[in-house]
Amino acid sequence: MLYGSIEAGGTKFVCAIANEHLEITERVSFPTTVPEETMKQVIAFFEQYKNELAAIGVGSFGPIDIHQDSKTYGYITSTPKLAWQNFDFVGTLKKVFDIPITWTTDVNAAAYGEYVFGQGKGLSSVVYYTVGTGIGGGAIQEDQFIEGFSHPEMGHMLVVPHPDDNFKGNCPFHGNCLEGMAAGPAIEARAGKKGQDIPADDPVWEIEASYIAQCAYNTTLLFSPDVIIFGGGVMKQRHMVEKVHRAFEELLNNYVKTPKIENYIVTPSLEDDAGTFGCLALAKKADLHVN
Repeated sequence: MLYGSIEAGGTKFVCAIANEHLEITERVSFPTTVPEETMKQVIAFFEQYKNELAAIGVGSFGPIDIHQDSKTYGYITSTPKLAWQNFDFVGTLKKVFDIPITWTTDVNAAAYGEYVFGQGKGLSSVVYYTVGTGIGGGAIQEDQFIEGFSHPEMGHMLVVPHPDDNFKGNCPFHGNCLEGMAAGPAIEARAGKKGQDIPADDPVWEIEASYIAQCAYNTTLLFSPDVIIFGGGVMKQRHMVEKVHRAFEELLNNYVKTPKIENYIVTPSLEDDAGTFGCLALAKKADLHVN
């Protein structure tokens, strides 16, 4: 009994196989090019295990259609990646693999990985953000994703510009939304260099922390989760968490009592593996539901 994971990112795909205990036995990655080329590699990888494969979990870049009664369920929809617009992802897999296939966003998959195995293990309410080239968020309550007519687009919440920040934001839709002000490209546009080349004591990080703290503040008042997890490349700057903690406590101003700050606003314990483990856990969940 094997389970498959497809972490479909805008830059690369990561595919993995795990045993019934969700221990990874093989993993590959390849660049995200066009569907014909990339999906051919995906299918070739899983065909090796076709007789033992029980289910596949997919976490995809988006936007995607998550409604199972929709004609375009399983599609990547209005993505900026033109070759992938209106691509029937799940349908393409189903032509080869007649097994349960779970379908969610890449950030939801990462959230589920942390919920099952990481910082959210044993908790009932988890919110996860990835802060990198873009910003996305996923929320889980009692093992269910929080979503309605579509999946959340938390990365586009509006934020109040920092008083020392003259940057207007680079989101083409909203300007000074969280992604427009705090994602990796915003840091580079503001500072003139990539985040990994900016020293920890540069004032740009206090500005960045203020936007991440606003995100945590909004999340706290909207969901009151047990934990808020910030992953992605930007949060690999280890000094960021403490800066976010300070800015968050100033913003919240003791309005509500949260869990202890160092246990409440955290980085992922699974690091870059959160999405893969989330997809595997969703695949096993789907298999158990069917059987």
